[in-house]
Amino acid sequence: MDIILFHSVYGLRPAVNAAADRLRASGHQVHVPDLYEGQTADTAEEGQELLEKIGRDELLKRAVLAAAPHSDKGLVYAGFSLGGSVAQTLALGDDRARGLLLLHGTSDIAEGATVDELPVQLHVASPDPFESDDWLNVWYLRMQRTGADVEVYRYPGAGHLYTDAELPDYDEKAAEQTWRVALGFLDTL
Repeated sequence: MDIILFHSVYGLRPAVNAAADRLRASGHQVHVPDLYEGQTADTAEEGQELLEKIGRDELLKRAVLAAAPHSDKGLVYAGFSLGGSVAQTLALGDDRARGLLLLHGTSDIAEGATVDELPVQLHVASPDPFESDDWLNVWYLRMQRTGADVEVYRYPGAGHLYTDAELPDYDEKAAEQTWRVALGFLDTL
């Protein structure tokens, strides 16, 4: 399976490469674009500053250019938090997408977006300061209306980026459960 994995607002940090290695060890071809072109952040606030400096339109353009050489194979789009938002946007616009794996983040859904039973899996903390219960309920219903086949996994007590061992949000038990379920999901595609 070809997977494109997008980093969080922190940039392309070791945790993203470790996740890619975990996916590769399970037999997947993984592409990990650096949408910040070498810049990383130590805090979410610094990451937001980098994002604002680059701009969301430019970030999305970089993501599209990174995915384009691989999209003819039918990609699984995946991402962490901000990267999940990017992955979702690209997957909903790619009729060859084979799946969407969202870790810690979602995005608004363009009016009229449709997919043909796209398998989607979301893993998110509960509660999550960036993905409120009300938002996730709306997101879930909107994703279903697009035609996506959606699964949501919630992890009580975990912090927002709970799979990143270098951040205070890290929750080893929730992270391992996430990877077990996510790898099973990828095996079905």
